[in-house]
Amino acid sequence: MGAEESVVVGTGAVSAEEVIRVARLGAPVRISRDAMSAMAETRKRIEALAEDPKPVYGISTGFGALATRHIPSALRTQLQRSLVRSHAAGNGPEVEREVVRALMLLRLSTLATGRTGARPEVAQVYASLLSAGITPVVHEYGSLGCSGDLAPLAHVALAVIGEGTVRDADGESMPAAKALSAAGIAPVVLAEKEGLALINGTDGMLGMLLLACEDLHGLLRLADVTAAMSVEGLLGTDKVFAPDLQALRPHPGQARAAANMVRLLAGSEIVQSHANPSCTVVQDAYSLRCAPQVAGAARDTLAHAERVASWELASAIDNPVVTLDGRVESNGNFHGAPVGYVLDFLAIVVADVASMSERRTDRFLDVARNHGLPPFLADDPGVDSGHMIAQYTQAAIVSELKRLAAPASVDSIPSSAMQEDHVSMGWSAARKLRRAVGGLTRVLAIEALTAARALDLRAPLAPSPATGAVRDTIREHVPGPGTDRHLAPEIEAAVTLAASGALVASAETVVGKLD
Repeated sequence: MGAEESVVVGTGAVSAEEVIRVARLGAPVRISRDAMSAMAETRKRIEALAEDPKPVYGISTGFGALATRHIPSALRTQLQRSLVRSHAAGNGPEVEREVVRALMLLRLSTLATGRTGARPEVAQVYASLLSAGITPVVHEYGSLGCSGDLAPLAHVALAVIGEGTVRDADGESMPAAKALSAAGIAPVVLAEKEGLALINGTDGMLGMLLLACEDLHGLLRLADVTAAMSVEGLLGTDKVFAPDLQALRPHPGQARAAANMVRLLAGSEIVQSHANPSCTVVQDAYSLRCAPQVAGAARDTLAHAERVASWELASAIDNPVVTLDGRVESNGNFHGAPVGYVLDFLAIVVADVASMSERRTDRFLDVARNHGLPPFLADDPGVDSGHMIAQYTQAAIVSELKRLAAPASVDSIPSSAMQEDHVSMGWSAARKLRRAVGGLTRVLAIEALTAARALDLRAPLAPSPATGAVRDTIREHVPGPGTDRHLAPEIEAAVTLAASGALVASAETVVGKLD
């Protein structure tokens, strides 16, 4: 489906693919009739409880540590408005547009289940904002991941009531009231329970998890491509990737990564040049020989993270929640631990895949280990430095990735006068994973750039058709070996190719879709 086709939000879960379409491609959104009916039906229960003299949390009481105060009906509109205003306390840089759009769609999906008690017209404003390309300004800091992503969601809710700051479809910053008026969207006046329903969820951390998973699928294929190029350029063997050897340790991701590398190296004159009994190399270094084991374990971890994401997509998170039999019950489903754990796990994976990539790059530059290539792949070593400092750049990024791999989810800092005495820090785990994914992209790009130079230096022996196609794609943007040039733009060109998927796509034109 294209970006112009609407994503329909019903009472069931939206898919990861639909989140990506809305977040990154700007797909419009509409709400199904069933969801509108479900919300209207549940709202009747909330309105009945609002008339009950007995206090009900979130409907006729304060919130958090202030939940003991009963709020009279005349003050409840102010209660909801005050909740949103006070919780919109984020600070720091703006969060990326794609993250905010993912967050908005996921909160809309929960509203559409009918389990929150919000009116259909409130949900409709979310759909209208998404369809109009209006993005509330959300800030980096403010969420502890429990009760969900309160501050980020509150900044979105602020726009729904016509307050705060947004960016329009062209990216221009303006007051929410102005943007809504220009788009013909009427802000809502929140009624009982609705302010709470708009801010109580794991939508920010889940949205970032889904975006990271999408990116990592491409980057792990790229890791196989760059590893194959390095095995080839460093005169390694492809025999260790044979299916029967991989089957002795039947991790599914490992088998997939090894199969990719076998396909990528097929037909290589460079590999065949030393595949004979006279070759004195007994075993390749771990960074070459064990590439499928690391990239494979990364795939298996990614698969686990996607299972957790699928469970979270199927969740209706709010507190209190309206059950299917009409009860309004407090609960702890907003706690971000399940999402926070896998966000941290993926940051570990990213750091390790990048670390192995950097080790392969370093081998290319060392005459004691690169099997006949010039020092630092320089044109005139001593006069030229070649790719010496490109590896420094990789090393700096890898070092940061190791710091980012320290888990956020093991931390907790009490809040709300000790009512919320254990929090998930899932938002923080998601923010650092986004930074880590960007770092991995850069590390793999530098390996690809360095390996392409090494393949050129192995001439007249030809690389495999697949790795040769990747090298040729790089050569469309970066010249081949020669005297030193300004290296930063060449690295950035490789990063752009890596991030766009062009390097993987060029290999896939030869071998078909990589797994």
